[in-house]
Amino acid sequence: MTNASTDAGIAARGVDVRGVNKSFGDTDVLHEIDLSVEPGTSLALLGPSGCGKTTLLRLIAGLERPDEGEIMVGTQVMAGSSAWVPPEKRNVGMVFQDWALFPHLTVGKNVGYGLDRAERKGPRVHEALDMVGLANLVDRMPDTLSGGQQQRVALARAIAPRPSVLLLDEPFSNLDSALRVGVRTEVHRLLIDLGITSIFVTHDQEEAFVLGDEVAVMTSGRIEQIGSPQDIYQTPSSPWIASFVGDVNLLKGTGSGSRAETVVGGLPLVTNTTGAVDVLVRPEDLALERNGPGLVTLTEYYGHDMMVTVDLDGTQVLVRAPARAEWSRGDQVSVTYIGDAANAFS
Repeated sequence: MTNASTDAGIAARGVDVRGVNKSFGDTDVLHEIDLSVEPGTSLALLGPSGCGKTTLLRLIAGLERPDEGEIMVGTQVMAGSSAWVPPEKRNVGMVFQDWALFPHLTVGKNVGYGLDRAERKGPRVHEALDMVGLANLVDRMPDTLSGGQQQRVALARAIAPRPSVLLLDEPFSNLDSALRVGVRTEVHRLLIDLGITSIFVTHDQEEAFVLGDEVAVMTSGRIEQIGSPQDIYQTPSSPWIASFVGDVNLLKGTGSGSRAETVVGGLPLVTNTTGAVDVLVRPEDLALERNGPGLVTLTEYYGHDMMVTVDLDGTQVLVRAPARAEWSRGDQVSVTYIGDAANAFS
């Protein structure tokens, strides 16, 4: 992709969603949704299938109407009790999960589809294709392109009208794993260069953390936590979020003020706790040493590191070890805590 900039004429605006509810028939899909996206930043809507992520995106785009609440783009109310702006007048672009390219139209005509007739013959189409590195494919048909190229054509079509907000619904889910990483990086760079406000839906924690300046974790139609990727990972607000956004040990323990006793010893706590607790311990906060009461029951080698499962008196503990380490099933080990203060849930 070429280096884009704000010279492309894209003026980012923020997005505010306030008290939004949405039902389909007797099924409640979204409950009291509140979120704010600053201009020029990226928000990832992360959650399992069926949690309401795509419905929220469609409400912002204007493809659905909220039952209650208000949606603003910049200072303009797009949807509310006394306001409704149709999708074509919101200046909001959207990239659909299946890309939704027209198979009978060339790449250039696909990209120009959302433009006024006069603009289709101007520089907009070539500018958008140049931004995504496909300017030389303007006359090709979609079925002659690779999956990654089709995804970028869909992105070019969305940015050609110079939207102030870009919405992306699982934009990389139709790509194979090797291609997904490369295209994801290219799109990430493009969004940063454009300075465009973007909101994208994903069920992939790694994708959300890579692309989102902030992440909103959703489940059952509610936003459970909003924060930076670091905040979500290091200080999740619930055990469910802790396990959803990465590998984690939830160790049974007994709190006594600023420490809790667990199967891996006494651990410092972020907040004082008394009584039975579950202590959140990430695998990278543990270390292994030879000889000890633990038994290595499983090893998984990833190249950059390895995950070692250790049985400690009936408790299975995950430890992330350096790739150069040589741990094998059957090794007797001790497990020590090397992290900072841990979070505990009563």
